[in-house]
Formats: sequence, C-alpha cells, structure tokens
Amino acid sequence: MEFNFLIVIICSYVIGSIPSGLVLGKGIWHVDLREHGSKNIGATNAWRTLGKFPGFVIFLADLIKGLLGVYLGMTLVGSAMAMILGGILAIVGHSASIFLKLKGGKGVATGLGVLIMLMPKVSVCVFFIWLIIVMISKYVSLASIVAAAFVPILAYAFDMPMEFVIFGIVAAIFVIYRHKTNIVRLLNGNENKIKAGHR
Repeated sequence: MEFNFLIVIICSYVIGSIPSGLVLGKGIWHVDLREHGSKNIGATNAWRTLGKFPGFVIFLADLIKGLLGVYLGMTLVGSAMAMILGGILAIVGHSASIFLKLKGGKGVATGLGVLIMLMPKVSVCVFFIWLIIVMISKYVSLASIVAAAFVPILAYAFDMPMEFVIFGIVAAIFVIYRHKTNIVRLLNGNENKIKAGHR
C-alpha cells in the first residue's frame, strides 16, 4: 500500500509536470508561449497568442493531467485520500514543473480535471460560474479566482466528505495565490481581457 502511494505521488507529479502548452505550442504551432503575451504556458495565454482552437486543445491537455492524477490514486490505492493526493500532485506538477525549473501554469485547467473526477456536480457549477464571469467581464483571471473560491463552498453545500471540502480549501488558496499578480493588475485596472489570437 505504501509503495502504491509513492507511485501515485511520483507519477501524478511527473504527469502534471508535462508542459502541455510548451510542447504543443512548439510542436504543432511552432510558437514558444514563453515568448509571447503573459509568457505563461497555460491555456489562457495560448488562447490569446495562438487562437481559440489551440487554446482549447492546450486547456484539454492540462485538464487531462488532473484527471489522470486522480485516476492513478483511484486505481492503484482506491482511497479518497489517494485520489486527492494524486490530484494535488498533478496540480503542483503543472504549476512547478520538474521540466521547467519548477515554473509552470496557474493550475486552473488541471484543477478542473481533478474536480471533475472528485466532485462532478461541484465541477459543473464551478465551470458555469467561471463561464458567466468570463462572458460578462472578459477577465479570465477574475473568473478563475471567483470559481476557485466557490469550490469549498459548493463542496460543503453538496455535503461532500470533509476531506473533499478540505481539498477544496487548499486548492482554492493555491489557485488564488498563483493569481497574485493578476489580482494586483485587476485592482489597478490594467489586467488584460480575453481576446483570441493576438500575438
């Protein structure tokens, strides 16, 4: 059991560390996202830099990393704690990639993948909260921050197990912290709004 836990931790982190935006951006569209826009390798910068379809593809790739992290915990150990741990390590890997000198994305898409596996109802609600805020404000960062804050609230409202609620709190704090520079720009009124395909 302990060995399987170790496998979940290592594999989830390595999977999360795969820099989807960098690999796909350079491999398919011949663009290094680190040289454009916000310099971030995540789906939002891909959307702004490469366009809607590449942005969606990279979003999906990052989301799958979260799915796989939880899936490893579920299949190799089978406990809720192992699933949560696999998900958290996938998010950490995405945000502090071993392949990018512990740099990476904000963790939103990967976090959504984790959420889909752990709490499907909560993930649907959170996604629609995110989508509505993006449509109204055009600020992806604002939508991500608010959606993250709602995760533990909705987990509690849906009467999820306490370890899932705690995961929601930890994940929300992590995602919001990763957006600290965006928060400053939002407060200063100079945050970039979402616009596809403008390199």
